[in-house]
Amino acid sequence: METIRLTTAQALVKFLEQQYVDFGGGPERYVHGVFTVFGHGNVLGLGQALQEASGALTVYQGRNEQGMVHAATAFAKQSRRRRIMACTASVGPGSANMLTAAATATANQIPVLLLPGDTFATRQPDPVLQQMEHTYNLSITVNDAFKAVSKYWDRIYRPEQLMTALLNAMRVLTDPADTGAVTIALPQDVQSEAWDYPAEFFRKRVHRVAPRLPRPDEIAAAAELIAGKQRPLLICGGGVRYAGAGADLRAFAEKFAIPFGETQAGKSAVESSCAFNLGGIGVTGNGSANTLAKEADLVIGVGTRFTDFTTASKSLFAHPEVEFVTLNASPYHAAKLDALAVVCDAAEGLRALSAALEERGYRSAYTDEIVSAQDAWNTERQRLCGVEYNIKTEENGNAAPFVPEVAGHLDEKLPEYAAKLDTTLAQTRALGIINEYIPQDAIVIGAAGSLPGDMQRMWKAAVPDTYHMEYGFSCMGYEISGALGVKLAEPEREVYALVGDGSYQMLHSELVTSLQENRKINVILLDNAGFGCINNLQMEQGLNSMATEFRHRGPDGRMSGELMRIDYAASAAGYGVKTFTASTAEELRSALEGALKEEHSTLIDVKVLPKTMTHGYGAWWHVGVPEVSGSEAVQAAYEQRTGQLEKARSY
Repeated sequence: METIRLTTAQALVKFLEQQYVDFGGGPERYVHGVFTVFGHGNVLGLGQALQEASGALTVYQGRNEQGMVHAATAFAKQSRRRRIMACTASVGPGSANMLTAAATATANQIPVLLLPGDTFATRQPDPVLQQMEHTYNLSITVNDAFKAVSKYWDRIYRPEQLMTALLNAMRVLTDPADTGAVTIALPQDVQSEAWDYPAEFFRKRVHRVAPRLPRPDEIAAAAELIAGKQRPLLICGGGVRYAGAGADLRAFAEKFAIPFGETQAGKSAVESSCAFNLGGIGVTGNGSANTLAKEADLVIGVGTRFTDFTTASKSLFAHPEVEFVTLNASPYHAAKLDALAVVCDAAEGLRALSAALEERGYRSAYTDEIVSAQDAWNTERQRLCGVEYNIKTEENGNAAPFVPEVAGHLDEKLPEYAAKLDTTLAQTRALGIINEYIPQDAIVIGAAGSLPGDMQRMWKAAVPDTYHMEYGFSCMGYEISGALGVKLAEPEREVYALVGDGSYQMLHSELVTSLQENRKINVILLDNAGFGCINNLQMEQGLNSMATEFRHRGPDGRMSGELMRIDYAASAAGYGVKTFTASTAEELRSALEGALKEEHSTLIDVKVLPKTMTHGYGAWWHVGVPEVSGSEAVQAAYEQRTGQLEKARSY
């Protein structure tokens, strides 16, 4: 047998360079590059291997280990899981920093390969720098924590173990039904150990990922169930996008006159202009989708995990005879809500089901309900986009219009918010302007806070695959790192990260990497002086505001003092980013036009009034309201929760 003597790290790199995937259009390189923050646990082993490699893997310098994994995740997500990145970090804190991002990838079923450095396998220098010692078990290291957030986990104690580990890693990474973060822990001494590897191990490997075909009996059963229903509703999930099934879903909806709602992951699989597209559904859904969802006698989930936000904690689908059919590549997800499960690729399933329904001459019984629901929501959306706040003063005597759900809270603090932030701009109006002024083929990305709700409801996607939302884990800090990953995946498009001030403070380090790589991203930071989404949740459930607004500590010893005003544009300008500020509609339009002309990364610091985001449109969210409290408002919220829970499905 011909062999090649390589270190473990050299063998790893050589193997990754030879991995290809074929989704039916011919082989394509699978691993695009490696993000790294080097430390003593990986710089001499894996670092040397990458330095002397052929160059097939592009090496990117991360600034924060969590941020670089978010970028890798976004790259794979925007690539429809057909290309991936690897990420390596040093032992201890470097590896631990990747945990949050690993969980984000796994929750969203996005493939990413993690190569954390590990402590010495020989244990000779123990405790090595940054090693965590467990007196009851010396085999445990920080990297054992990745087991809970990985779809596959391994540790290489001997160089020859690398071969089975990598083959299993590729099996999981390319699995459409059950992919996510794959972790291979690399002790720093083993990285540099040499072994005579079989040359055959480094041959070009093509992983052929064939779409899973539905079973004819499952299609027949699904068609029979649909044929007996009058008002079915489709749910467009992320699986539709990953399977490239947007056109199939649209054709299915049009052929059988079945409307569809979009999950966060499924949004923009089909253009918003489609006559049967109701837009976002569920807790962060709009009035159009949620109205028809409550009246549907059948729900057809396509590529969706049916999270609590999609189902409104299993309360949204309220028809007394509602039943469920699910098309999903994962048997686990297909069986949720006790559905009739059709385990298949989204595109293949829709085509087979379409043929079966066509044979039966099926068409839904909807008449003008779809158009009426859409018209009602469009009217509401126009109102939200046009909201202006005129602060009442002794001079002008003007009063401000209020969002009904938070009118009392807004009324009390509106002058303070407006004065401190020097703005009268509503967040909903800002989003309407952004949606109108950025290029139609630009990609928008978000993740956490109030923006995902506003965007799922209000955003109109003119071009498919232009809405990139991480909401499987709703991880603060994904937005800017993810924008870099999206730009690496689609460098020819403009990319806009919509991020709140809370998320920006938490993680924006990969903004520097975007400058280093000359990959322009546009950050639109909406500053509402706090964690606005959670502040609303507090107050809507009867609590007072506490530690969710960015306030100084007051005389009472609580965080009840003045609001903080932070110049985010100044912070980004220090990195070399071109910055803009906006607190009026006209300033925002001007900033968007200016940012588009720039060649390098930009940031627009948009000051918006707190509590001017959208609110619920007929969907309930089950949260942990205290059963016992001295507050009458909390007691009332608990009673309301109990009543809503009685109406929801229990499984």
